[in-house]
Amino acid sequence: MAAAVAAAGLTVGGTLYAQADTVNGSDCPDVDVSFARGTFELSGVGIVGSPFAKALAADLPGKKVTTYAVDYAADAAQLSAGSGATDMSKHVTALAARCANTRFVVGGYSQGATVTDIAIGVKTVLGSGTAIPASLAPRVAAVVTFGNPMRIVGQRPETASPTFASRWDDFCSSGDPVCAGGANVVTHITYAINGDADKGAKFAAEHVVTDKS
Repeated sequence: MAAAVAAAGLTVGGTLYAQADTVNGSDCPDVDVSFARGTFELSGVGIVGSPFAKALAADLPGKKVTTYAVDYAADAAQLSAGSGATDMSKHVTALAARCANTRFVVGGYSQGATVTDIAIGVKTVLGSGTAIPASLAPRVAAVVTFGNPMRIVGQRPETASPTFASRWDDFCSSGDPVCAGGANVVTHITYAINGDADKGAKFAAEHVVTDKS
C-alpha cells in the first residue's frame, strides 16, 4: 500500500502533492515533509499528518512542498516504531543525496511521534532504529510531534535532543493518556481539529523561512 501511495502521489485535503520518491534533478522540492501516522491508522500520513502537511504547504507560498508517508506497521504492540524510524531516515538520506538544496520537516503522531524521536536520535524504550545521519541535521528545518509517548517517561525536547531542541515543537494536550498520563482519550484524537496541526505547521514554516537550523 505504501509503495502504491509513493508512486501515485499523496492527496491531502483534496490537493495532490507529488511524492518525493518521484522527484529528481531540477524537480527537487524546496521542502520535504516526512510524517509517521499513529497506531492502527491506514497507510498514509494519517488524521494529523494530512492537515499538518496541507497547512505547511499553505504557509510556504511559492515553495514546492512534497510529502512522504513513513512506511511502518503502526501496530498495537507499539514496537514497530524502530522500523518506521529507519524508513524515515532512509527516505531523508536518499532524497538529500540527490537534492542538495531540499530542506526537511519530520514529524509524527502518537506512535508516529516515537518514530520521529528515534529518527532524530532520541533513545526510547519503544524500540530502536536507524537515525538520520548527523551530517544531515542542519538540513532538518523542523521537527513537529503530537501526542508523544516520550513525555510519559519525563522526556522533553529540550533535554531529549540538544541538537534539535530549538527546532522541535511537541504538542501534548492536557488529559491526553498517551503523552500526559491523563484519562481523557478524546484529547488524543483531536490534534487535527484543536488548532495544534496548524500551529505546528506555522512553527515549521517559520523555521524553513528563517533557516534556524
